[in-house]
Amino acid sequence: MELPIDHFRLLGVSPTSDLQSLLLTLQQRIDRPPEHGLTQDTLRAREELLRASADLLSDGSRRQTYESDLTALASSGQSVLPALDISPGMEVAGLLLLLEAGQALECFELVCAALEPPQAPILGNSRDADLTILAGQACLAAAADLHRQRRYEGAAQILQKGLQLLQRMGQQPAIRQQLEDKLDNLRPYRVLDLLSRNLTAQAERAEGLALLEELVKRRGGLEGFGDPSMGPEEFQAFFKQIRAFLTVQEQIDIFSRWAPSSAAADFLASTALTASGFAQRKPERIAAARQRLEASSQEGLQPLIACQLLLLGEVERAQATFKQAAPPELKRWAELQSPDPLAQLCAYCRDWLSRDVLPGYRDLEADPDLEAYFADRDVQAYVEQQDRPTSPAATPPALTFTTRPHSWDKPLLDPQASIGGIGSPAAAGSQSFDQDEDEDDGEEEPWLAGWRWPQLQRPSRLFLAVCVGVALVTLAAVMRLRPQAPGASRTPIAVEPAPPPLPAPVPAPPAPVPAPAAAPASAELPLRVDSPSEAQVQALLEAWLDAKAAILAGKDSRMPVEGLARASLVGRLEAERASDQARGETQTISTSITGLTIEERDTNRIAATVILSYSDQRLNAKGDPEGEPTKLQLRNRYVFGREGGIWRVASFSKAP
Repeated sequence: MELPIDHFRLLGVSPTSDLQSLLLTLQQRIDRPPEHGLTQDTLRAREELLRASADLLSDGSRRQTYESDLTALASSGQSVLPALDISPGMEVAGLLLLLEAGQALECFELVCAALEPPQAPILGNSRDADLTILAGQACLAAAADLHRQRRYEGAAQILQKGLQLLQRMGQQPAIRQQLEDKLDNLRPYRVLDLLSRNLTAQAERAEGLALLEELVKRRGGLEGFGDPSMGPEEFQAFFKQIRAFLTVQEQIDIFSRWAPSSAAADFLASTALTASGFAQRKPERIAAARQRLEASSQEGLQPLIACQLLLLGEVERAQATFKQAAPPELKRWAELQSPDPLAQLCAYCRDWLSRDVLPGYRDLEADPDLEAYFADRDVQAYVEQQDRPTSPAATPPALTFTTRPHSWDKPLLDPQASIGGIGSPAAAGSQSFDQDEDEDDGEEEPWLAGWRWPQLQRPSRLFLAVCVGVALVTLAAVMRLRPQAPGASRTPIAVEPAPPPLPAPVPAPPAPVPAPAAAPASAELPLRVDSPSEAQVQALLEAWLDAKAAILAGKDSRMPVEGLARASLVGRLEAERASDQARGETQTISTSITGLTIEERDTNRIAATVILSYSDQRLNAKGDPEGEPTKLQLRNRYVFGREGGIWRVASFSKAP
């Protein structure tokens, strides 16, 4: 057997050690054999191997020749490592010394090869018994090494392989139990590892979702406490971290399955459907989210329902609901925003969307732009459809959605099953998972698949939707002209109770990526002209895409990203880079704009349809490619906003 180790590492000394240090180390190693329950034959063979290495390194001429051989091997340019040839009778002792030298993974692989079938375990065979002990110890040590490197799925695979080996050998039940415990405790880290991978790694992400469901099921649901290895606070932080790696569709699917037995999941389902409906201009999803909130019968949700009614164009009902149900603190805050009741509701709705609805999804980037939302043709068509009179005998239309394909190849909403989504479980606009709230005792009502469209109202809801846009413009003008009283807060007051708080950090969140050093601004950027041309808008977008590529490649941007994009996009970029850093990975991204057409333009907002050629490749810590590269032709809709005289990239979405 060849051991991938040299005499210096086997003995545990430095190549610069003198004779006295060498002999002292030898004696210490002999006097302190490992306590793994190995047989005396293996321990004696271990001592012989140690003495053989010490004899060679103590002889000046032999040591010089050996060091020359190591130097020649290192300078040969070949990917060859030094190794020691161990006789068959000494292989178990050699593997033990390899484990002691800190090469647990190599030791485990060699032990597995030595115990590979068709070699069947022989009762009373001391060699197999010692190899089985070494397999268990090396497996535990190798998994611990991988855990420290944050290679959680690799650690799990090693533990699973060790368990299978020990079960086949039918030995070491105590070590098997240790392996099972380690594997069980590794589950949250595996979920984080698998779900943080690229969206193209579908098999790994599907496995991560399955592990997440197992973990929550074992706890007894999101609000459960059935997992002694993970307390409520740990689970709470873990869950918040996991959500950032899930797409909106993944969250909708998984929370739909949890909603029937979890008030928190039910609330998350409504929030996710609202986020999806607003960002993708699908009001029917917001209608489903509103139905879910209403069916939950939880107290304090009426202001949120008012926001959903507003987004559905039911302005009169929205205003009435907000006026009737909003607590005094929230009403006082709204009155500070504008004297007009409709503008007050719009301000609260925009704030709710920006803080509690739209953040928290891996693939969703949208601004809480109510004007753009109501200007969308699909939204206008939905509002007009609801405004048409219907025959009393007409059958209500089935609630079905047409969506893009997703992981499980199911429709977004099955009319015969409960639905759901995911969002922050913060109620009434500002409560979050890490706030302690009183648990709701109300009983959850089941979701009804068949439902009637809301009663029609006059005047036309399309007309009212246009009024909402006008009110928003008025609100902006009022807020610019009216000075704010000293000490007055522009942040809405949290007034509604949240669903039962969810128990979550298992792994600590990755450290934030430091802001890149500021580079000298060019003559064109930041973009400050009043009415930029298409070429200037394209230059701004190209600079942002170049900055993203540089940061995800582990480099500095040529100019500060804060002058190119809004804080929401910069935050998402920094979070993605932090996730890559935690795994020791980088991304090589190439994006070129092949076409840009400005579709909408006003004083502080520009919307453009952009055609891009996109490719990316993920690299590991050694700089080697991981997985297949992605190459796409994209058609996106980018929105640019002007704040403080500077134009920035505000959001983007898939263009129709």
